Amino acid sequence: MLNLIKVYNYLIILLIMYPFLALAEDDADALFAAGDWHAAADAYASRTADDPLDTASWFQLAVSARQAERYDLARDALQRAEALEFSPVRIAFERARLAVLADAPDEAVKQLQAVASSGFTAVGLITSDPLLQSLEGRAAYDTLVADMSIQAFPCEHDAAFSTFDFWIGEWDVHVAGGGLAGSNVVERAERGCVLTENWTSASGGTGSSINYVDKITGEWVQVWNSASGSQINIRGGMTDDGMLLTGTIHYVANGTTAPLRGLWTPLPDGRVRQFFEQSSDDGTTWAPWFEGFYTRKSAEQADSRDRN
Repeated sequence: MLNLIKVYNYLIILLIMYPFLALAEDDADALFAAGDWHAAADAYASRTADDPLDTASWFQLAVSARQAERYDLARDALQRAEALEFSPVRIAFERARLAVLADAPDEAVKQLQAVASSGFTAVGLITSDPLLQSLEGRAAYDTLVADMSIQAFPCEHDAAFSTFDFWIGEWDVHVAGGGLAGSNVVERAERGCVLTENWTSASGGTGSSINYVDKITGEWVQVWNSASGSQINIRGGMTDDGMLLTGTIHYVANGTTAPLRGLWTPLPDGRVRQFFEQSSDDGTTWAPWFEGFYTRKSAEQADSRDRN
């Protein structure tokens, strides 16, 4: 009976003490989140002393110690984290930061080059880091960032993705007789991999398209959908007359599909002519479907749209 009472009392004590034990366990992380670097370093040092195999805590200790300017402790903790096979990328980043603080820029770049060589392409994590960003202007660092940027954002560096750039802008669109057909906004998105189109007709109708290079075929592709249920799928490329895309239009309302082709031609006065034709005999003959002349909106008009 006495033994049962002792066990019962022990369980009661554990239940009472558990929140405080949990709080002590979380102290290091809370101090880290609060930016109390000296206290966080001490807390992680205590945690790793209790559990030498706690890989993440060794790394957090390294970061906290660096922030607290306890650099020897930071380097030692980083070695322990590496020995326990913590993330090689995060280890290299932290080594690079320590190298910057030690006025060893070449070593810092060397660490970052090792990261890039492993296939890491998130260049923004380097260029947005205050310590690593301080390497800007050094030839090796600038070359590294440029090379990583090509891998991270290939469309921005591929000339094929810029051939439709003449269509980018905020436009008023008029028919041949001069009447306003609507307005269109064509923008580059996804770091140059896509052009997006958002159309509003003078009568209030809307439609949008996504335009991109199919790198398998080398063709430009447009996929359009409008609120009225017209669906366009066309593809092609630049010709002497402009960007020529050919495919189909499908009308959701009545379930019919017809051949369609569109031609975008940059004009000498800075406008762009957009000319669509539809066929009713499988492409033997073509009839005009839409013709619009794009004129760039003034800066004041564009600013007004942004404000609204």
